[in-house]
Amino acid sequence: MRHTTITTTEMPSGAMKTIRRVLPYLWPAGQGWVKRRVVLAMLLLLLSKLVAVATPFFYKAAVDLLSGSAPSQGWMLGAGAVGLTVAYGMARLMASGFQQLRDAIFARVAQRALRQLALETFTHIHRLSLRYHISRKTGGLSRIIERGVKGVEFLLRFMLFSIGPLILELSMVSAVLFFVFDVWYLAVVVVTIALYVAFTFRVTEWRVRVRKEMNDQDTDANQKAIDSLLNFETVKYFGAEAREAMRYDAAMAGYERAALKTSYSLAFLNFGQAFLITSGLVAVMVMAAIGVGEGRLTVGDFVMVNAYMVQITMPLNFLGTVYREIRQSLVDMSEIFGLLNQPPEVTDRPGARPLEVTRGEVVFDDVRFGYDAARPILKGVSFAVEGGQNLAIVGPSGSGKSTIGRLLFRFYDVNEGAILIDGQDVRDVTQESLHRAIGVVPQDTVLFNDTIYYNIAYGRDGATREEVEAAARAAKIHDFILSLPEGYDTQVGERGLKLSGGEKQRVGIARTLLKDPPILLLDEATSALDSETERDIQASLREMGRGRSVISIAHRLSTIADADEIIVLEAGEITERGTHEALLALGGRYAAMWARQQAEEEGAA
Repeated sequence: MRHTTITTTEMPSGAMKTIRRVLPYLWPAGQGWVKRRVVLAMLLLLLSKLVAVATPFFYKAAVDLLSGSAPSQGWMLGAGAVGLTVAYGMARLMASGFQQLRDAIFARVAQRALRQLALETFTHIHRLSLRYHISRKTGGLSRIIERGVKGVEFLLRFMLFSIGPLILELSMVSAVLFFVFDVWYLAVVVVTIALYVAFTFRVTEWRVRVRKEMNDQDTDANQKAIDSLLNFETVKYFGAEAREAMRYDAAMAGYERAALKTSYSLAFLNFGQAFLITSGLVAVMVMAAIGVGEGRLTVGDFVMVNAYMVQITMPLNFLGTVYREIRQSLVDMSEIFGLLNQPPEVTDRPGARPLEVTRGEVVFDDVRFGYDAARPILKGVSFAVEGGQNLAIVGPSGSGKSTIGRLLFRFYDVNEGAILIDGQDVRDVTQESLHRAIGVVPQDTVLFNDTIYYNIAYGRDGATREEVEAAARAAKIHDFILSLPEGYDTQVGERGLKLSGGEKQRVGIARTLLKDPPILLLDEATSALDSETERDIQASLREMGRGRSVISIAHRLSTIADADEIIVLEAGEITERGTHEALLALGGRYAAMWARQQAEEEGAA
């Protein structure tokens, strides 16, 4: 299967398509409490807007009473200027209170959606194929997830509490201006809003492209930083600190240029919005001032018009910010939904059953495979490992040795042929049960940045402390751990860098022993160690392999001389097979490799 990197253009590009992906988080099936909170939040939103639109009437009445231009409505005279002022204050407080209560009720809905999407994305990433993870950059991937999850929370909140409420409030204020004053006030407001919205949307579309460029530069700089820090030792080995700093600074320079474009465009947008809003405000206030001068309006009317225009101005200013953020959220979310749309290369077949291991027999039946169709790696490989036997695979680099391990663990599916465990095709069983049945000790054991105890206990969920320590004893590392000041609570550092290669391997062996799998895959488990450490580790591995089916992928032939069968792999084909003694007697490729390694070891001695 050919892998294609997903770009933004391949992701869900339409805004409505992305919004439709978000709606189930807002109105989930079978989650009544979420729906009730959403409905209650909307009711509180409506109440807050009704109170907000009514508030300027109290302001007008108080001003008219104080200025002596109050009409003869009894309710105004009865309430008095002080009472009206208190009522005005209470109305403002109620509008704010309803709004804050609405936010508090909706907060749990938003946080639930954020958590659900984050978990869904995290789980999906672990389902994706090894091919995908090899081709992706971890730093860039983490940025996509971070921005996408935050974008969903923002969109959920502002879809409900910004765009819809803004339209509602503008409609209510427009109705008041039309019925209380006249159509020309409404006309000015409508024209102002139309110009404002058109200008905001057009400039924001331009800014989204600039922001996308800034995000790309940010992702690139973050990836370079993480990549450099993960390879800290390599940087030191080659004295490349200055080179890495220049590489990072070049990426940050690109981010700086894009960020400046974003700042300049924001300044232009803000000034344009302020100009349009101020022009509309001045026009309406001039009309009201003329009306007061002609005696058609009171001073309270003038103040009320101003209050409504300010009331419109605030959400309109917010519209600019909300629209920009929504557009950016849609861009960020299109990336995370594109990630969720990336199909796993290896999946369980419908009706797949758990693997049942009885003997632990492993069979490769005419297996053919290539990471790319144009470059085959394995060309008809067949062999069998009887239950409890040890099969060793040797050969030069690039011959396909490690590929056999990846296919057995089902990181990839074979192109042709089959891999069977106790007669069951690995493609017909669940991946979870397959992974549970196979223990892997790789060439370089990678540890979590946690304690030694955590890393060993990772071998089996729910293992007791006694079981963890028993596994450490079997791996001959228990005494070393107790010699450390913090014992099993010692932090191993990122990727286990605080431990030596041999210590990491022993932790890895202990972790696999705790897993207690019936099938064991040793993928050049000691080739990165010195000879003395290798001999110690090899003894632990031999002890570990007793009673299990073992496939050893080896570089040093001395480590697999006691295997039940050895196969020699060259260019994806088995060229020789047999015991160590039989292959030496054959005098072929294996014998030549053995003689060369023996000579190298004697020369080193």
